[in-house]
Amino acid sequence: MSMPAPPRLLDLAGQSLLRDQASAIAALEVLPMELFPPLFTAAFAGRHSETLKAMVQAWPFPCLPLGALMKEQQPHQETFQAALDGLDVLLAQEVRPRWKLQVLDLRKNAHQDFWTVWSGTRASMYSLLEPEVAQPTRKKQKVDGCRPRTPDESVAYLIQKVKQRKGLLHLCCKKLKIFAMPMQNIRKILNIVQLDSIQDLEVNCTWKLSTLGKFAPHLGQMANLRRLLLSHIHMSSHSTPAKEEQCISQFTAQFLRLHHLEELYLDSISFLEDRLDQVLRCLKTPLETLSITNCLLSESDLTHLSQHLNVSQLKDLGLSGVSLTNMSPEPLQVLIERASATLQDLDLDECGIMDSQFTDILPALGRCSQLTTFSFCGNPISMAVLENLLRPGTYQGANSTTGEKVLWKGSHELCQTLDSSTSPQWIQSLPPWPLAVPR
Repeated sequence: MSMPAPPRLLDLAGQSLLRDQASAIAALEVLPMELFPPLFTAAFAGRHSETLKAMVQAWPFPCLPLGALMKEQQPHQETFQAALDGLDVLLAQEVRPRWKLQVLDLRKNAHQDFWTVWSGTRASMYSLLEPEVAQPTRKKQKVDGCRPRTPDESVAYLIQKVKQRKGLLHLCCKKLKIFAMPMQNIRKILNIVQLDSIQDLEVNCTWKLSTLGKFAPHLGQMANLRRLLLSHIHMSSHSTPAKEEQCISQFTAQFLRLHHLEELYLDSISFLEDRLDQVLRCLKTPLETLSITNCLLSESDLTHLSQHLNVSQLKDLGLSGVSLTNMSPEPLQVLIERASATLQDLDLDECGIMDSQFTDILPALGRCSQLTTFSFCGNPISMAVLENLLRPGTYQGANSTTGEKVLWKGSHELCQTLDSSTSPQWIQSLPPWPLAVPR
């Protein structure tokens, strides 16, 4: 029977210090920096609030990744507040002899290996010694910006501290999710967050167009935004056409300031019909992802999309739930052809695409040498077209990059459907995909 490994001297020293809170706090002035992480971990696990508060003030590193520690253990309200209180005391001090802390990072997925590095289980630690921010006169807190419907005590306490130390304590947030809540509450949160720190924004609210207009100026301040998801914006029956146009213009104008936008998701947006060109004109950078789902679009919208969208970097295109039944297939065909060099994922679920339309866009699909996923569920394609699609050698396109031939084949489930069917007239199609085969 193997004997357990004896505790390290480092662990014994930490346990000894934590038994005497006064001694532990007094020792922080001379404590080697290597002992701070293991001692902090032990103090956090043991809920030694006063020790934690003092350790935050004396923290010898530019960043304190508290969120990573809270992920591994159940977060405790008192220990979290103790860390914020320590930061508050630090900001109030005029003389900070050991002041190194720049960022209190509350993100749960950041700096995963910080605590293991300093406990001696990893070899390299030097990458963690440099500050993440270039402004040494400020304290910043990075958080995951998922706002619950009713902010819990921890979030409320954090907001309170940021308000109290306005100008000294800056709340940074890379990802912000906004769910259904009063606009006045959303504004309160946006007013304390560094909007230029937001890179990923999701707005999952059932808003009137007028509410979107009020939100628009905040969106324009998110200069580093890379991903935007906006859903369920509806027109008000009491709004005048002039007011509607004003709100739409106010919203679309914000895209002129989003120079880093890469992914745009628009779902159930009621005002897009005959106005999609307003959005496209304001996009300053080529998108990698464009998803317009469950929206009503006109044929002129699709024409603008096919002609004016910068597709030089487009990898993911989604038009799921956009009715194309009564439209010419030419705009979609042109769009796919223009994006064929980069397109990897194409979603045309529930678009009502008919036989003739699908046949017309098929050659454009064959030119998509990078395409890996083509989702085509819920379109009423006839059995004859599907059999044609599955017949070996019926359609093939050239892969200009690899010099291989691309043979379009259907999914295994679709083949089984065909084999087991006697005389079906219509089925809901499953997505075919390109299969590269050697010459």
